[in-house]
Amino acid sequence: MASRCFGRMRPWLLLAGVALWSQVTCSHAVAASAADPVRDRLAQIDAIRTKDHTRFLAMMAELHREADSLTPHEKRYMRFLDGWEANYEGRYKESIDTLRGVIAEAEDDALGTRATATLMNTLTGQGKYAEAYAMATRAADALPSVTDPVARFVLLANLSQMLTFAGQPRVALEYADLMLKATPPGVSRCEALVQKVVALEGARQLTSDSPELLETIDVCKTGGLPLFSDTMSLIQIDRLLEERKLDEALETVRRITPDVEASRYFPHLVDLSSARARIYEAMGNAVEARKAALATVAMNHPGDTNEALRFAYRVLYSIDKAQGHYASALQYYEDYVVQDQGYLRDANVRTAAYEAASQHFRAEKLETEGLSKENRILRLQQALDGKAVETSRLYMVVMAILLLSIVFWMVRVKRSQLRFKWLSSCDSLTGIFNHQHFMTESARALRTLEKRSGEGCLIFLDLDHFKQVNDTHGHATGDLLLKHVVALCKGQLRKADLLGRLGGEEFGMLLMDAPRLQGTVVAERIRLALAASPLIVDAGTVSFSGSIGLACTDTCGHDMQRLFRASDAALYRAKRKGRNRVVVDGEDDDGRATPAGIASAPSRVL
Repeated sequence: MASRCFGRMRPWLLLAGVALWSQVTCSHAVAASAADPVRDRLAQIDAIRTKDHTRFLAMMAELHREADSLTPHEKRYMRFLDGWEANYEGRYKESIDTLRGVIAEAEDDALGTRATATLMNTLTGQGKYAEAYAMATRAADALPSVTDPVARFVLLANLSQMLTFAGQPRVALEYADLMLKATPPGVSRCEALVQKVVALEGARQLTSDSPELLETIDVCKTGGLPLFSDTMSLIQIDRLLEERKLDEALETVRRITPDVEASRYFPHLVDLSSARARIYEAMGNAVEARKAALATVAMNHPGDTNEALRFAYRVLYSIDKAQGHYASALQYYEDYVVQDQGYLRDANVRTAAYEAASQHFRAEKLETEGLSKENRILRLQQALDGKAVETSRLYMVVMAILLLSIVFWMVRVKRSQLRFKWLSSCDSLTGIFNHQHFMTESARALRTLEKRSGEGCLIFLDLDHFKQVNDTHGHATGDLLLKHVVALCKGQLRKADLLGRLGGEEFGMLLMDAPRLQGTVVAERIRLALAASPLIVDAGTVSFSGSIGLACTDTCGHDMQRLFRASDAALYRAKRKGRNRVVVDGEDDDGRATPAGIASAPSRVL
């Protein structure tokens, strides 16, 4: 569930933004402490990296020509700026190697902390989440010992960003508030406010006119930090789109376009183009929407996976489908599915990497504390005489036996409770929710979705001609087939989605936070997975297929009974049309949208 909190944002855009801003604040402190001309030049170069990037490159080239005359510390500072520049230009492997070299030469904590911050963001941008979150976990533990104001400020910033990226916006917001309080004198509040807005976006607490968002845009503009005000404006465009304020969204796009084009910063360029495509599509301007979507695709490279591409392919698919260009629509649909799968897979990997890093660090810490405690006990035992040691050991043995007995009894009681709970809520054959528990949990989940205006889809799956499988191959094979189907369905669902057996060969699935298009994609993937994965038994293979009915909250609301009837009606139509197909409630037999309401067809009683 945690990973979905980040679903409204473009993590690759926000992460890249932090890789830029996390360095800007530090230049002030370095400049203030510079005591010689070279240090002054380094501080000046540091300060203009994002404000005047062309001049930054020229000054860096001049500095490299004088590298032989620099001190070891000045060379290390120059290599740090080289690592930052490599990250800015997308030379990520070079950036990672350079920054690791800077960190290895632990000459001063401030520069080492800055290099660590940049490296964390570069690793995350490259999908190396395990290493990035291992660094972030250790950095969080070391935070109380960081006394340098600038180093502490940078560390808080990156911890806030990394936790938002891992789907932990509540903790990220706490770090952002600490960052605001720890802003060094003379440093703009822009950077800290950006982190707070990012965390609020991850927690789904932002609107297009939220005071925090508007204040951050204004502060960043006033402070001469256009890259960060543009990042905030792109978030505002997303909120305006969601709120259907299309004219305001388009006006915001036009307002920030000159700044974005002047910076030539790739994440902003591609995100702005994608936003333009979505706005024109929502306005019904298919020509401009298609032009902007194609421009977005052209900006990216083969094999790229990001939210901008995902939106662009969805727009192209919708336009071509509506215009009857079914061949190109199918190709764009396949491209969209690739981007959608990549996005979901990346979100799951981020969350898993964060949890694994946290657990590993806790285990290491507990092991260290355990060894320290053991050493203290040994020293105490050496100070005691033989009789005292013998008495202590006997006491410890008795207590251990008593404790183990209590623990063993509690484990047995707990296992019995869990067993009874499982029997009452799960299907004994497949291990998933039974009919009653699935309906209860789905109704509860839908109420939760309704409170936060989320969307969901209910899928009904019925295996085609399942009775023939039992009659031909026996009921034992039929049971194996049902378990096989459950495994295939789980492979296409997320952790937060619900799966239950409604009875016989019929299954239900509730997709959380899934709009109609995403629900259709998941249903089609399930149908294809069933058709392409026959059951292999001793006597050969058993081929099978499934008919699927889909209903969504956008037309049926969040009432479980209405969704149930709509999905059941859609499933009935799928079987009536020849089976092995997906039918979506609200579309006629030719795939066209029908007026709101539930299709008339026989339905069952809850």
